[in-house]
Amino acid sequence: MRYLAIIMASFFSIIMNGQHHNGKIIDAYGNPIVHAYVVNETANTHAHTNELGLFTIDKTATQEHLVITALGYKKIIFTIESNNSIIILNDGIFRLNEIVIQPKLNALNIVSKIDLQTTPVNSSQEILRKVPGLFIGQHAGGGKAEQIFLRGFDIDHGTDIAINVDGMPVNMVSHAHGQGYADLHFVIPETVDKIDFGKGPYTASKGDFATAGYVAFATKDKIETSSISVEAGQFNTLRTVGLFDLLGKNDTQSAYIASEYILTDGPFDSPQNFNRVNLLGKYSTLLNDNSKFSITASRFSSKWDASGQIPQRLVDAGLISRFGAVDDTEGGKTSRTNINAVISKSIDENTFIKANAFYSKYDFELYSNFTFFLEDPINGDQIKQKEDRSIYGLNAELNKSIKNNSWDVLLQVGVGFRADATVDTELSHTLNRTTVLENIKLGDIDETNGFSYVNGEFKFGKLMINPALRVDYFKFNYQDKLQTAYKTQTETAVKLSPKLNFIYSQNSDLQFYLKSGIGFHSNDTRVVVENNGKEILPTAIGADLGTIWKPFPKLLINSALWYLHLQQEFVYVGDAGIIEPSGKTRRMGVDLGLRYQLNDYIYLDGDANYTYARSIDEAKGEDYIPLAPDFTATAGLSFQKWNGFSGGLRYRILKSRPANEDNSIVAKGYAIADFNINYKIKNVTFGVSVENLFNIKWNETQFATESRLQNEVASVEEIHFTPGTPFFMKGKVTYTF
Repeated sequence: MRYLAIIMASFFSIIMNGQHHNGKIIDAYGNPIVHAYVVNETANTHAHTNELGLFTIDKTATQEHLVITALGYKKIIFTIESNNSIIILNDGIFRLNEIVIQPKLNALNIVSKIDLQTTPVNSSQEILRKVPGLFIGQHAGGGKAEQIFLRGFDIDHGTDIAINVDGMPVNMVSHAHGQGYADLHFVIPETVDKIDFGKGPYTASKGDFATAGYVAFATKDKIETSSISVEAGQFNTLRTVGLFDLLGKNDTQSAYIASEYILTDGPFDSPQNFNRVNLLGKYSTLLNDNSKFSITASRFSSKWDASGQIPQRLVDAGLISRFGAVDDTEGGKTSRTNINAVISKSIDENTFIKANAFYSKYDFELYSNFTFFLEDPINGDQIKQKEDRSIYGLNAELNKSIKNNSWDVLLQVGVGFRADATVDTELSHTLNRTTVLENIKLGDIDETNGFSYVNGEFKFGKLMINPALRVDYFKFNYQDKLQTAYKTQTETAVKLSPKLNFIYSQNSDLQFYLKSGIGFHSNDTRVVVENNGKEILPTAIGADLGTIWKPFPKLLINSALWYLHLQQEFVYVGDAGIIEPSGKTRRMGVDLGLRYQLNDYIYLDGDANYTYARSIDEAKGEDYIPLAPDFTATAGLSFQKWNGFSGGLRYRILKSRPANEDNSIVAKGYAIADFNINYKIKNVTFGVSVENLFNIKWNETQFATESRLQNEVASVEEIHFTPGTPFFMKGKVTYTF
């Protein structure tokens, strides 16, 4: 009998330990809630929801209680009545003490969710600034993609950061202006729901350009209310935004249309005559098998004039103002049309597939003059960069969870491709934006990238080991239309990118991680064919050692030590149509950030980043990396939903940095404060925002450039800059219905 009792007890224990509960967590509008945290305190087990809002929690039976929390929702205690529960969370005041540090690779991106909750954005520039340590600069009248700085990189317009929206790539390969060009202006900020980011080359699903990191935006599937807003300010600035819900309260379907229209002359002496139109429509539906489907169509068009970069010597001599111009015929126009279909399909309780297919039609035309009369003392050095592009692509990923009493495994297998076809990619010497004096480069580019990856997350108690391997295949075709004989120049390349990451979660308030991986960015097709396919996919090798910590319920601290090595490469200089070598570089640094909630309404945040960046093969003192920032910092105080008021004060600091290799020319740093305040009464919100609150004179973008003015005998190399916005006040009225 004693042995029988032991056998029965063991059998009962196996049965109890094998019990689990499946559920789905949604918001009040039927949207799945991703990364909600589910805890069975009695059994000491926990789980979190996947991208469909689904979860499976072990050692859990009916009549037991689950504690469920999610950022921006009210915490609840749910009693299980049956398996496959559907649990609804209601919106609530954001509380930092309910944040759970989850055992996943890029757990730090929770800070972007916090920042979106506490400091909403209203410009496409601001959504990039939600990535801690990322700085941007605009230098072509608001129409050109921003210059990006991150982790000691002058990323230019996107060479070393991969950006996507709903799985659709933003970076342009073999672009007329520069490799990786990432124009995010087709995104209407009010439609952004989530920002996923990761620093370093550690994420298997992110390939080309993901060396310094990646940023992935997700747009809203549903809007809670329709709204119309009008914003007006100095410099003949006008912005209108409309968000229109089409289906009302519907448990399974949603559809909305969003529009944005912007006009401004900017603070420049020559008006920039900037205008931008954005239209977006999105339909989403929840299917009976817990699957989700959405389709998005959008259209973006922009046109502008620009004063360009001006030489410091003219301003010092008092010949032009900081907002003057040498050649005010610069400017351009661009447009992009997108169609993107996304599906997330549940196979069973532990398996789901997500995929998206997309098409983009993109046009770009830019006129610039960086050197004035250096090359052509009669007509000047204005250039035109132009392209007509179509992009086709597909991403698909299978997710499979395997659970055991002592370990859990998540396997991800992904495949996809991207094909870019450009016609008449052009670099020309022009006069007054009307006359082509000489074609410097002209040709058709076809570039294809196929990829696959395997990613594993093996959890053994508090430790997660994350090995991964990614393989990319590239085919580059170029037809040079300046050659008399037709010929397609072709090269192919394959790249393997292994990753190995360790995540140790002491508890839900403390996590340590060690990340390591190899990444890359591709080179322009014109580089590839001219260099016979050699040194065209430069390797980036990186490592991060860091922690995410909640020492107190209302305080979140993150810190990291990191290193990144970038291989020798050859790059295409889009402004000159030439190929230049770029030597090996190394960067190492420290990241530190904090988020603190004083009470239900007031929040503090701050991020500081220090980087040591040098070229490896150059002599000491001549090994500086031009424009690589070594210290940046941001801080903010914000308040939300306090007697109808919300707003905040934000500060950002970019330290002076070398503008050339020997640090003899310095790009001056700046410290800028912005302020906003809003008041909501019933369905109407009134707001005022101020950029550059203290009216600081600052340079938004700076370059060490050799130029010659028409009346100069010799050229001069010095700082050329685009001035930062002076004190700039705007008022805003929003009506919701």
